[in-house]
Amino acid sequence: KLCGYLNKLGIKGPIKTWKSRWFFYDENKCRLLYYRTAQDINPLGSIDLSSASFDCKMENGEGVFEIRTPSRAFTLKAISKQAMMYWLQQLQMRRWEFCNTQSRFPSNGILSCSFAFVSCFVFMFVDVVDNEDFLPLVKTPTEAVGLKAASLPAPQTSTALQNISLKHPWTEIQNTVHNICGSKQLWGSNGNVFSFDELQEHPENVHEEQEAEGAGDFKEGTLEDGRMGPRLNWIRKARWMNSGFPGSEELSREKNSVDKVSVLQQQILTLTEEVKSQKELVKLLHKALEAAQQEKRVSSMYLTATEDKDRLELVRHKVRQIADLTSRLEALEQEKKELEQILTLRDSHIQELKEHVQLLMEKNHAKQEIIMTLTEQMARELSDPLQEANTITVETLYKQQEEIEHLKDDIDAYKTQNQFLNSEIHQVTRLWTSVAENEKALLMKCACLQARNCQMESKYLTVLRKLQEAVPDLPNSHAELVKNLIQEALQWDVKEEAEESFNLNPVSEYDEYGFMTVPDYEIEDWKLLAKIQALEIKSNKLWSQEIVEKPLRDRWNSIGELNPCAELKSLIRSGIPVEHRRRVWWWMVSRHCSPAPGHYQRLLEQSRSTEHPACRQIELDLPRTLTNNKHFSSPTSQLIPRLRRVLLAFSWHNPAIGYCQGLNRLAAVALLVLEDEESAFWCLVYIVENLMPADYYSETLITSQVDQRVFKDFLSEKLPRLMAHFEQYRIDVSLITFNWFLVAFVDSLVSDILLRVWDAFLYEGTKVIFRYALAIFKYNEEEILRIHDSVEIYQYLRFFTRMITDGRKLMNIAFNDLNPFPMKLLRNRRSMHREELEAELCELEQIKAAYVKERAEQGP
Repeated sequence: KLCGYLNKLGIKGPIKTWKSRWFFYDENKCRLLYYRTAQDINPLGSIDLSSASFDCKMENGEGVFEIRTPSRAFTLKAISKQAMMYWLQQLQMRRWEFCNTQSRFPSNGILSCSFAFVSCFVFMFVDVVDNEDFLPLVKTPTEAVGLKAASLPAPQTSTALQNISLKHPWTEIQNTVHNICGSKQLWGSNGNVFSFDELQEHPENVHEEQEAEGAGDFKEGTLEDGRMGPRLNWIRKARWMNSGFPGSEELSREKNSVDKVSVLQQQILTLTEEVKSQKELVKLLHKALEAAQQEKRVSSMYLTATEDKDRLELVRHKVRQIADLTSRLEALEQEKKELEQILTLRDSHIQELKEHVQLLMEKNHAKQEIIMTLTEQMARELSDPLQEANTITVETLYKQQEEIEHLKDDIDAYKTQNQFLNSEIHQVTRLWTSVAENEKALLMKCACLQARNCQMESKYLTVLRKLQEAVPDLPNSHAELVKNLIQEALQWDVKEEAEESFNLNPVSEYDEYGFMTVPDYEIEDWKLLAKIQALEIKSNKLWSQEIVEKPLRDRWNSIGELNPCAELKSLIRSGIPVEHRRRVWWWMVSRHCSPAPGHYQRLLEQSRSTEHPACRQIELDLPRTLTNNKHFSSPTSQLIPRLRRVLLAFSWHNPAIGYCQGLNRLAAVALLVLEDEESAFWCLVYIVENLMPADYYSETLITSQVDQRVFKDFLSEKLPRLMAHFEQYRIDVSLITFNWFLVAFVDSLVSDILLRVWDAFLYEGTKVIFRYALAIFKYNEEEILRIHDSVEIYQYLRFFTRMITDGRKLMNIAFNDLNPFPMKLLRNRRSMHREELEAELCELEQIKAAYVKERAEQGP
């Protein structure tokens, strides 16, 4: 029970007075009730602790603390600082326990879930706080707190009326009447009361009952409101009634009775000690009796055994018992020796401690002698002629010492207050952390639900697309219905949907680099396909955001200086995050291609002064560069002039190539990522002159043709069924793949997958293009094998790369599922096919020369 007397600050106008009140904690309602005395039955008021806060301010004085509720602040005062800290700790703990066990929030949706979660966490937090030394538990002050304090008299006030509550007159009257009625219950029907002589007939029983009640925390003698039980009240009232009116004889009788009671109490204590000793003796006798009975049973078994074999077995059993006891005795002796050794060590340790204490005492004695010497010296100085000045100095010194003592007390009080407030702050911090984790889990759940919603919507649009393809075979009414559904799906505005409902990752119109998330295809059938593709990409991003993307970002954030290694290679293959891509790309470019300072500016000056022959072709290709990107879709876009300058500078930098169709797309992607003109120029130089083989962008494009033959070889080896299917329907895949290799998949793959391909391409070289080209066919192999018409196969191959939405799956196929082919194998294949192609071209030149000669001989 948490109860006890506290002083409560009462404010009536300008007058502030302290009133003594009996406080009792009601654990069922988490309220602190207060009465005038411990014997009152009706409380004067209560304090709701479920939403209260506690504070102990140093400036209020020692033992003063506050309980603030939303409606009022209560100022209370304990008898000591220890009692104050005990009350604060207990009230805080009782409030936490009440919040853990009972839900005080409405049982609707979010509130009940949130409170259940917070209650669960507070329960865990209480266990944690118990182990952390924020504010050690204060020892219970039994003289001021607890049910035993109810038997003590209430603290006396200066006047009799000061402690009466004038705000609650009716409650005061009820408590007074109840106390009077309680005293009248001791009278019989004839007006008699219990006499002290009747109680004295069995004094030992009375004292034993009192001790039992005291040992049991007043289980029988104390009521729920803290009042004394009837038995103790009978004793007190019997003494009062027998004493009569005050007089000398009555006072002597009362003293004699008190002496008799004390003598009887002493006799009870003596008898209790004797009973305890007799109980110990009885226990020893019981043990001896049990041993004798055991010996008797063994002897009777030995005598009743009919055969010598049985007796021999009993003797053997006894011998085994003796051996067992002997071994136990040896073990006990060994343990005794060990204990003696430990005792010896402890004695030596105690001796050392005694010597240390002796040294400290000597040191303290020396310090005291020094203090005495200094005191005498100060006294001598005070007796000098300058006594007045010295007196002023000494008085100032004493005042400063007093101020220092006060400041020390203030510091101790502030430390206590700080510890208590720290415990509250720690609790709030833990709650906030747990709520943040819960919010993160809810966001994860919302992301998963949104991903499922995207998948369902994508499946719905896929079904509409299948129905769109089958419209000629449907009845007119059904065909009209399908057409209307398709129109509704295409006219759905993403932004309006995002505003109407909670959307974690809405499908924006453009991605981070300005590429359209839903491409605007001119063909009507492909518009629905673009929307399906955008939903699939969004679904894959939502699924992999926390599982794949977040750990990958954490690994990239932990990397400082970039150095070539296996871990970096694996990270680049998985894809570089947007915030790190610019830095990593420029590191890869500058690592293999040393940029010359001022070179780019000189090339720009040359292009301004002299027009390059490729200038016309560059101007024709600029409007056709990345038409699905907002930074290049309009002739007035900001990146168009910068792209023009990069291409003109490259045409003067490498006159052997000048300009080739496709370089505009390579430079555009470099501009989007690196953002700087000069950086994009050197990236283009790095791709053309370092990554790609020689003559890849020459007029004959001979190396590009060689790569197509090499790719067909790899396609036959890695995907033989698909290659046989192409040969059956006479499909030339180079018509599709030639542009892939020339521009590194620009305008073929969606932007997210395209940039991942470029990440690995810039780090590892052209073998990445072969890997991803094979992976694209592997990704769609089953779909292609189901088509059995050459025209339909060509139509499917025109847009099937846009149907790839899962970049992680494509990456796993490219780098894990396909067997490795090193650069050495790639170089050997290139050299072999180059020789074949050059021989074929030479033969064609000979045939052409022979044909020209023949036509010249025949004449016009």
